[in-house]
Amino acid sequence: MRSSPGGRLAQDLAWRIEALAYDAVTLLARVFPIDAVSDFGAALLRRLGPLTSAHRVVLRNLRIAFPDLTPEAIAALADEQWVQTGRTFAEFPIIDRIVAAGDRIEIVNGERLAEIARNGEAVVFVSGHLSNWEIMPAVIAHSGVVCHMTYRAANNPHFDKRIRDNRFRYGVRLFAPKGGDGAREVLEALGRGESVALMNDQKFNGGVAAPFFGKLAHTAPGPSRLALRFDTVLQPMSVQRLGKARFRVIVHPPIKPAASGDRSADIARAVGQINAFMEARITERPAEWFWTHKRWPNETYARKRR
Repeated sequence: MRSSPGGRLAQDLAWRIEALAYDAVTLLARVFPIDAVSDFGAALLRRLGPLTSAHRVVLRNLRIAFPDLTPEAIAALADEQWVQTGRTFAEFPIIDRIVAAGDRIEIVNGERLAEIARNGEAVVFVSGHLSNWEIMPAVIAHSGVVCHMTYRAANNPHFDKRIRDNRFRYGVRLFAPKGGDGAREVLEALGRGESVALMNDQKFNGGVAAPFFGKLAHTAPGPSRLALRFDTVLQPMSVQRLGKARFRVIVHPPIKPAASGDRSADIARAVGQINAFMEARITERPAEWFWTHKRWPNETYARKRR
């Protein structure tokens, strides 16, 4: 059913107000020192996060992933993940300042990025929502690698433009929105010998059911399918927080999906490798993952409640 002209006008007005609120927050964030902005986000969500319905999701996810932890340890992890999430959200409007500071990002195995750039290698970068995940595309862009970053466009077009403009400030120039048009852009980019980057750690209904912390989790097969189609590697990356707004970005050894001739089995195997990579990174630093989304099927949560 089509909305009425009045309904569309009201929606656009609400979107514009939301965008103006974002502008005000961004302006304020850019006035204060970097660490002060990060600290404010940490303090705000540490207080407000536990009051939201998302907190119940966080607790359930942590119990599923770490069934042997005591309730006290789960509560402590939940508290710390709100601190980390608050820092990440507060830092988003000032990532260009973090990048420009020069001493806030440590890169491990950066020579691998230099190799990809030097050889004009088309790879499929994969990662997840670890620490401040926006730092990774900035590092890729500044390495000289031609890379298209996939992203989920915001419903609010005014807000979406601000997100893209902000990413442009810290060096991300090429975007491929998820969906039909974005999929075509990704295929065309890889066909030209350019790289693409995708997050591969959230629930994807209808995706490959692969183990994740001992439970099956539906995972998007897209990155694995692309690597197999273009006979290239999955290039994992991760980011760790070293304290306040300081980070370590790690370029991990590439994963070359095996091509046995059974494409479905090959994709499932590669998806399993990505899930294993993500599980290892999360286990290393559990408070730094984004625990507020339901990663497992609904029946997993239903069983956990019983």
